[in-house]
Amino acid sequence: MTRGRIYGVSNMLYGLLAVILPTLVIAHPHSAASQTMLSCAGRSEVVNFLDKNFAEKLTAVGLVNENAVLEVYAAESGTWTLVVTDVHGMSCILLSGDSWETMLTLPGLAT
Repeated sequence: MTRGRIYGVSNMLYGLLAVILPTLVIAHPHSAASQTMLSCAGRSEVVNFLDKNFAEKLTAVGLVNENAVLEVYAAESGTWTLVVTDVHGMSCILLSGDSWETMLTLPGLAT
């Protein structure tokens, strides 16, 4: 794969996520967010809420762009929550669900 093609695929994925995530947020009720009407708050408040109510801990993180970080919180029980935190420390819960499984390597991908 050429560098330009990889860059194009990356941009396509970001664009797809930019369309899909807001749609899912609107269409999918979040169990974590709906329990106390929490959707956005300071990062420490969101982290404490997820720990106290679901025993969820930070398990994965990725850079969305220069202004935001995507965080995945998960618990041993299998619950998980997807959070985006901006550079000002404001965190928003995007999605939550059940049956989280951590995989060391993805099947079919060379390490």
